[in-house]
Amino acid sequence: LSLTEAGRGLHEQLSPILDELRIAIEQVGSPDASLRLHLNVLPLFAQQRLFPRLPELRRLYPGLHIDIDTMSHAEARLGDGIDAAIALARSIDPLLYAARLDQDKVFPIASRTLADGDRAITVPEQMQRMTVLLHREMPETFAEWKKAIGMPYLEPAGIDYFDSGPLMLEAAAQGIGVAFMHGHHFDDAHDPRLVRLFDFDVDSPYSYWFVCRPRALRQPAVKLFHDWLLAAKI
Repeated sequence: LSLTEAGRGLHEQLSPILDELRIAIEQVGSPDASLRLHLNVLPLFAQQRLFPRLPELRRLYPGLHIDIDTMSHAEARLGDGIDAAIALARSIDPLLYAARLDQDKVFPIASRTLADGDRAITVPEQMQRMTVLLHREMPETFAEWKKAIGMPYLEPAGIDYFDSGPLMLEAAAQGIGVAFMHGHHFDDAHDPRLVRLFDFDVDSPYSYWFVCRPRALRQPAVKLFHDWLLAAKI
């Protein structure tokens, strides 16, 4: 389902009013609502990049509290229990405020056992006997990678989809398949069981973004977190 042009226009006009009403109700109902952030974030980003830096934020703003939500489709739920999100996407709805947090490379990540021995994977053609692991938020990663290396015809034995980055890395470490993820995901895992296959320099079409409704930046908690996140270059 999608909104008609008239529906999008009405949504754009009413959203700021509804946001202001929700903020006012929350602040009346909860004394510390102005310094409580309802944040949606994917588990792997939270584990590898956000949580290790949160003590810094707590020292700067001890009164700021963050409720964490990890459900998918965060953009559609902004303003409905979610103040802001760290989303993984190719692009963001232009009606929303968005700040790109990174630009990464595509890494084929596999178990070290697949890179050693007589049946070691050393060339992309060998992917034809492997299962590719893809995240549902990055479904085109493998397609973009094989196109970039000049092998758009390359087809794996199968493709399995995950909605959890940590589980994808664990599946790759166990030799279940080759995970097509980001360089940050591999580097920040610090897992000796994992290796990067091949050495192609391929830009990912996906990025992490800070996303919220434009009016949400008027909320003290959202503004504090937004400014800290961008300044910290997480």
